Amino acid sequence: MGPPEAGRTIESGGLMVAATTILAIIIVWSVCSAPLDRRGITSALFLSAAGLVVGGSALGWLDISVESATAERVAEIALVLLLFSDASRLDLRSLRQGFGWPSRLLFIGLPLTMIAGVGAGALAFPGMPLASVVLLATMLASTDAALGQKVVTDPAVPARVRQALDVESGLNDGLAVPFFLVALEIANADLETQPAAAVVGNMAAQIGWGLTGGLVAGIAGGLLFRAAERRGWIGHEWRQIVPLAVALAAYTIALALGGSGFIAAFVGGLAFGSVSGARGSIVTLLTEETGGFLAAVTWIGFGALMLTLAIPYLTWQVVLYAALSLTVVRMLPVAIAFAGERVGRPTVAFLGWFGPRGLASLVFVLLAVERGIPDSEVVLTTVLVTVALSVVLHGLTSVPFVALYHRWYEGHAAEHPAAAESAPATMSRRRRHFAERAPEPVAPADGGTPS
Repeated sequence: MGPPEAGRTIESGGLMVAATTILAIIIVWSVCSAPLDRRGITSALFLSAAGLVVGGSALGWLDISVESATAERVAEIALVLLLFSDASRLDLRSLRQGFGWPSRLLFIGLPLTMIAGVGAGALAFPGMPLASVVLLATMLASTDAALGQKVVTDPAVPARVRQALDVESGLNDGLAVPFFLVALEIANADLETQPAAAVVGNMAAQIGWGLTGGLVAGIAGGLLFRAAERRGWIGHEWRQIVPLAVALAAYTIALALGGSGFIAAFVGGLAFGSVSGARGSIVTLLTEETGGFLAAVTWIGFGALMLTLAIPYLTWQVVLYAALSLTVVRMLPVAIAFAGERVGRPTVAFLGWFGPRGLASLVFVLLAVERGIPDSEVVLTTVLVTVALSVVLHGLTSVPFVALYHRWYEGHAAEHPAAAESAPATMSRRRRHFAERAPEPVAPADGGTPS
């Protein structure tokens, strides 16, 4: 047996190789992202494929474990930052004016998707405990627009359709968190030895302290930001730092109190956006981009782990559930949500298909596996396979399906100028393309109003 120093040197060398590999992949994607994205190669597809190549099952340059605390924390903080930045841009006033389609997807489609997921789980996994089936359904209910980025950025898609998918994916992961926490607590509880009151109390603590952490950090940080902005106290280079620090503070406060950091991030973003006066600006750009960078690391790790984790437990039941989750479980609730709205069937099908599963599902399943839920191997494999299929299918179908839908829409709009799809979108985009990164206004030296 060699000296401890030699073991630490080998371990450190392995970490350096892994870190360098991850950074090299992200650099390659970054410099090629625009032409690849135009061809439907999304960041998640490229990064996952690259992770698969360099992972332990292939080249072996990136050998990580699903039990790795570092991997879990990276994914968790990525979701926290994206939840915060999405929520901070939500204009509550516009909810009453232009939230019709997103509200149908969120408040009708999302609950029905969870219910349909439970039905599909009972069909595919008849021997699985009901609590685990419910947990699986909640983990795969959230959507991620980044997996079909072209769909929400291409002007060939009507603005109202793009807005509906974009806003839905920005908010439904935050709305799904309480359902996930309740399902996780029930699935992990031994009801024979643990009183039901204790289970309910723990769920209430997770949600309640999460709300508290988010409100404390969001309101306090937002008020400080607003006051400092009015007085010209914030240096230009520090304006982006404040929301990032508030997001992380909401997360850490909630964890310290025993609450959910995800609920805290979402609520903290809502509170910060409401009281800071910075909603809709690019002040949260650093927060979003940091979350995006950590999400990129997560996708590489996902690719590296995919074969190792999924193949040993891959069954036809897993494939069946994944197929149902991406089709019937998503598309039927969307169709029900738009019943009676006089929306064209191609539009309903387009909205239903482009509900990709992504980062939130991966983070949720990592937390669930850490807690040791019943049938954790099957649940983990099902989530991984569903997300992998979504990454490939939604990425590769974005370009041809957008072109196909655009041809239908042009003819439909010409015949029906007042078609529902033609109505203007009144809510601002939740992410990206803030005037193509227009520079922020700079406060004059005398402390007056920024130009």
